[in-house]
Amino acid sequence: MRVLGVMVVAVGLAGLAGCATAPPPKAETAAACPAGQEARRTAQLFFGRNIGGKAGVSEADFQLFVDKDLTPRFPDGLTVLDGGGQWRGDENRLIREASKVVLIVLPKGRDVSGRLEAARSAYKGRFHQDSVLLITQGSCVSF
Repeated sequence: MRVLGVMVVAVGLAGLAGCATAPPPKAETAAACPAGQEARRTAQLFFGRNIGGKAGVSEADFQLFVDKDLTPRFPDGLTVLDGGGQWRGDENRLIREASKVVLIVLPKGRDVSGRLEAARSAYKGRFHQDSVLLITQGSCVSF
């Protein structure tokens, strides 16, 4: 299974959105946010649910991953959405897959790259995935 292609649109956005090691927004970015919002970095993770080309990661399996691997690393909160993606696989075959998309407003002043990579590695290892797509970007947020 190749999750990198899970969200073809997301892959296109990845080039625009930055990467996990991108620096936090500069002070001048904060001035660009509307009143009542602040500059923060956000992360989007795309988790494929097929194992070996077949459906495999159940709702219960994924919830356990959220409880044991994501929540302890990002205790301030996250959002989980159902998704679906597609990509061209071996022999130029179209492959479609159910996925989960996790959105996180990253905490200020703390290194999160290691936590994001640890979560991605845990999922890939546990569910035999080739990859977990990660997009990070600067955002204006309010709580």
